[in-house]
Amino acid sequence: MPSDFEKVADFANLYRAFKVSMAGKGFTKSRMRFQASALDGVFQLRQQLITKTYEVSPYNEFMVYDPKERLIQACSFKDKIVQHSLCDNVLLPHLSKVFLPDNYAGQIGKGTLFGLNRLESHMRTAYESYGMDCWILKADISKYFYSIGHDKLKEIVRQHVADDDVYWLCEKFIDSTDGVGLPLGNQASQVFALLYLHGLDRYIQEDLGINLWGRYMDDFFLIHPEKSYIKECLRCIKAHMEDLDLSLNGKTQIMPFKNGVKFCGFHTYVTKDGKVIRKLKNENKRVAQKKYRRMAKLVKEDKLCEKKFYESYNAWKNHISHGNCVKLARGMDLMVGGILGMR
Repeated sequence: MPSDFEKVADFANLYRAFKVSMAGKGFTKSRMRFQASALDGVFQLRQQLITKTYEVSPYNEFMVYDPKERLIQACSFKDKIVQHSLCDNVLLPHLSKVFLPDNYAGQIGKGTLFGLNRLESHMRTAYESYGMDCWILKADISKYFYSIGHDKLKEIVRQHVADDDVYWLCEKFIDSTDGVGLPLGNQASQVFALLYLHGLDRYIQEDLGINLWGRYMDDFFLIHPEKSYIKECLRCIKAHMEDLDLSLNGKTQIMPFKNGVKFCGFHTYVTKDGKVIRKLKNENKRVAQKKYRRMAKLVKEDKLCEKKFYESYNAWKNHISHGNCVKLARGMDLMVGGILGMR
């Protein structure tokens, strides 16, 4: 039976990770260089891992502004391959058995739709149990990825990674940036960020006794019939956050159940007769309208490929199809058709 590290360094697994990485977006210089001699490159990576000479290359840093301003630190192509082998063959198979069901992000079979459906189920349960007489705590962590402390993270990772060699590799990626924070462009960062709050998940469910809750990375909600108790939960969660050197941002609030909650891009609420409604958040509507109006004009001016436009636009329409957004979709189709119809 191969050890976990042998799974990571296995040639077949590394080559599979190479092919998965090739399916990603972008054509970086490091990707093109590696592709030119892929078999030799995979062999060299395997040797570096086995001999412990592997090092993480410097990151390519750039800013993105949609939906908000963020610093992205993109890793080199070889590091992407190693991360895929580490995460796909060892970390995620193990941690998926550790994570609680209401931790929704970054796992096979989960995601935003899974989280939205779980939220809907929880809201139905709350309505059937308490009617409209309950409360929602909606919380968001301030600058989560940029605030994760390396030493605390390594303590947590050590609790779940028994193989010393796998832990050595995890340390390489954790300490590939200075002091505090994880690179947003790393697959390993996504997995570590899921794990960093696993203790909070257990605290909410086991110590606070909240059954109607859910978390998508740094965004989470709690539902409870007593406002006084949900206030106490907020106080306890803030104290737990301080132990992790994290804090909740200004969007965190306690609201009546009738107001619903904004989560995973949608505003979900229950009507007085118990029907669950899911609509795209107003700010997301405005962003989409502005984005696709601009893109459609670029297509009309022959500055953007029409196929690329529709790949993006149809993906967005598929996303909003998971909500009660028929009117919005028709309005967007009219807008886009009005622009492109004059080509």
